[in-house]
Amino acid sequence: MSRSKTVKSVEVALVRAILPKPIDFGAWKMTHREYAVVQVSCNDGMKGQSFGLTRDGAILEQIEKSIANKYVGTQLDAREETYWQTKRSNLSTHSNGVGLRSLSLVDLAIWDLAAKSEDKSISELLGGNCKPMPATAIVGYPPSEITIQDLDEQIRLLLAANWKRFKLPYSITPEVTAEKLARIRKLAPDAWVGCDAAWRFSKSEDALEFLALVENLNLSWLEDVFAPGEITELVKLKSLTNIPIAMGDEQGGSYFPQALISSAASDVIRFDLTCMGGITEMRDPINQLASEGKQLSPHMFAHVHSQVLSALGHTDLPIEWGVPWTGVDPYSDSLIAPVIDADGRMLPLPQGPGFNELLNRQWISQQEIHDPHGILAW
Repeated sequence: MSRSKTVKSVEVALVRAILPKPIDFGAWKMTHREYAVVQVSCNDGMKGQSFGLTRDGAILEQIEKSIANKYVGTQLDAREETYWQTKRSNLSTHSNGVGLRSLSLVDLAIWDLAAKSEDKSISELLGGNCKPMPATAIVGYPPSEITIQDLDEQIRLLLAANWKRFKLPYSITPEVTAEKLARIRKLAPDAWVGCDAAWRFSKSEDALEFLALVENLNLSWLEDVFAPGEITELVKLKSLTNIPIAMGDEQGGSYFPQALISSAASDVIRFDLTCMGGITEMRDPINQLASEGKQLSPHMFAHVHSQVLSALGHTDLPIEWGVPWTGVDPYSDSLIAPVIDADGRMLPLPQGPGFNELLNRQWISQQEIHDPHGILAW
């Protein structure tokens, strides 16, 4: 039982995966994807892990400076109380941004540890099990490099493997993006097709000009239209279009999701356990919003979200997977891949203690690593 177990250490390493081609979202350009790997150990030597994007924030420094010391010496079965005490110990830092991202990863690692300590999967620890769930393929990466022909090949291969949901990132210009969306719709006339604007727009007028180009494509949603916090423009846009708006990716913070809901600014509330409060903070809001009939959708990190959400009974929420090795999420690409059934739903991932295996040490050893505690050694 976990009752007598004490947290002994909280350690962090960084894994930087250099992308084969840059990802260009205007002012936001990515040549790499950097991940933080968090490991929480208890007094009997058992370890729990988590991983997530740093977005080039100082995750390692934040955990070492203001979070690890709050967890060391606490009881494993008091993990939720420890989370809230840690958050309240520095609300100005831990309520959003790098601080909340750091705390979220520690929370996921300690839940992984708790499940392993009881020899349960994370789903079993949460009182549920894993079932088939809808699966969305994130296609069209890298957006400034992939051609229509490349996109054709991606979609045809995915259709042959039973995928029925596709999400394309904004690509160079509105016209190029519209052309690519039209190609997906032609190849998959009955599919769910969404577009990730990647926060490229600043005014509703600009977003409306783009939406006019795709008005006949039956677009399933436009995601991440404006920068987080631009509620006024978001409300204006939503009042002027019938295309569903999805917002919330990596936003978190003190007024999430209340601001999006109270302002009726988004049709779909997006969330991410790896940076918006982990299991401890996000479980109740997800359950409440679902019970109220709100539309929800998790951001990437399928190995975490599919197991947690299925255990909580939310098996109709779509789980996102990037086309492997195109730059969407190389860390997740190194882990077990999904199997899609004839209905376009991903079958449950293999269950093991905790989240199962979240470390592909062979792949990690080939990346740029900063591992001051040796937690990635093998």
